[in-house]
Amino acid sequence: MLSQKARYALRALVELARADCDQLTSGELAARADAPRKFLEAILLELSRNNIVVSRRGKFGGYSLSRPAAQISFAEIIRVIDGPLALAPCVSPRLGFRKCDDCEDPATCALREALMRARDATAQVLEGYSLADAAASPGVADILQSA
Repeated sequence: MLSQKARYALRALVELARADCDQLTSGELAARADAPRKFLEAILLELSRNNIVVSRRGKFGGYSLSRPAAQISFAEIIRVIDGPLALAPCVSPRLGFRKCDDCEDPATCALREALMRARDATAQVLEGYSLADAAASPGVADILQSA
């Protein structure tokens, strides 16, 4: 399940991708993403440490994307914030194979095949969906304004 922290991160980054200007302050991002400012600032710090956003200090400071929005996938953001996309450690290629704590034999595990398929399908969708894709799609507010 996607954490609230990841939802805030995704919403804030989509807003950065939509921004007409090059950068937004944490306050502007918090308002646009409907996220608590202090919590979002901690999230932005984590995203900055992982080279997804760039922060600039000072009077004209703020946050901007570290690279074009089309080059930042939802999967990358979720992995930074929530960790692996896999539902179990035995099917996470990014962490390397690790047997589940309660599994006696991964080779005969009845769950592993389904979990691998779920991981592959999830990764395919999230790797193929970028911030640019999300920024181009109308949000609920956009739909309501055009009605």
